[in-house]
Amino acid sequence: MNRYVALQKIVELGSFTKAAELLGYTQPAMSLMISSLEKELSIKLLYRSRYGVRLTLEGKQLFPAIQKTVLQYNSMLEIAKQIRGLDSGVIRIGTLSSISCHWLPPLIKKFQQQYPRIEFILHQGDNNSIPEWVRTGEADFGFVNLDVLDKVQAKFIKEGEYRAVLPLHHPLAGAQYVTLEALERDPFLVIEEGALSKPLEAFRQRGLEPNVKIRVHDDYSILSMVESGLGVSILPELVLRKTNYQVAILPIRPAVTRKIGLVMKDKNSLPIASKYFIDYLFESVDDLP
Repeated sequence: MNRYVALQKIVELGSFTKAAELLGYTQPAMSLMISSLEKELSIKLLYRSRYGVRLTLEGKQLFPAIQKTVLQYNSMLEIAKQIRGLDSGVIRIGTLSSISCHWLPPLIKKFQQQYPRIEFILHQGDNNSIPEWVRTGEADFGFVNLDVLDKVQAKFIKEGEYRAVLPLHHPLAGAQYVTLEALERDPFLVIEEGALSKPLEAFRQRGLEPNVKIRVHDDYSILSMVESGLGVSILPELVLRKTNYQVAILPIRPAVTRKIGLVMKDKNSLPIASKYFIDYLFESVDDLP
């Protein structure tokens, strides 16, 4: 089984050296494991070049089965831990930046007070990457914006509003609220949420076409750009908590909202620690901002 885990890490990191360091092996030992696995399967699994390591064509065909084998092995270990008690384990979460900043810190803190030996691994992404991480097993579950997903099964958690973010010198900075019509002609900064942007969709539903100038993957980069006067934007209200950026934050009328949900593997195949954390999450929904 160590050989399968080693192969998975090599492919994930694109490097024998990095995978060896992460797993605590020497590089020769890592190479020996892969050679042994290739000999046993009578298949060459990896190509090495100066650009890194990649799967061969045969390796690509076999790799999903290897990933599934590793997941099943980890699931077996988790069941064994459940039998012994939840004294250790790893929880892998795909998360949006606003969730990792404002929901997860208090949730993890309280959870670890009860289960201090549980380790958390957070993968920050968007509404495209997070469901894919869950599908491939890189994350056990993930937080997503349900409004921008298509044909992805997810469990609703909570709804929140978006806010308009304007430079302080903007003519509307002192208003009580702002409309999408009033923002249509301003240079607009878009937060990349995946295949579909909820703010852009809100404009289009009202027959408007915003003046998009910059697309950015990070919420806080957008705040810095708005502060510098590069344009206006629309961000989740949750992102705008505990921020020191010198910007004007206004409600939007009519309101633009997002529904946050949880996408996960089949619950029966989840590690026991993740099951416990998901249950704790839904018990704590009323306390989440």
